[in-house]
Amino acid sequence: MNKYELLYIVKNDISDEAKQEVVDKMEAVITSNGGEIESTDKWGTKKFAYPIDYKTEGYYVLVNFSAPANVPEEIKRFNRITDELVRSMIIKK
Repeated sequence: MNKYELLYIVKNDISDEAKQEVVDKMEAVITSNGGEIESTDKWGTKKFAYPIDYKTEGYYVLVNFSAPANVPEEIKRFNRITDELVRSMIIKK
């Protein structure tokens, strides 16, 4: 099991319930593939350094987790098919 850090940005113009659904789905992707979530830190709404898709702010979430080596690819696949996500970054610790 490798340790990873995942930072992702959710669109800010959706409801709080929809943001929580995205967070829950992301955690489900990690745990259903054999990963263990150590912490989830919701940073909240922050301004972007530059506009992304004509938006100037987003909802940031940081997740620390341990998982097998195949989980980052599953997360990337999930990110590509989820319209509510703006950006994401996975770092192996």
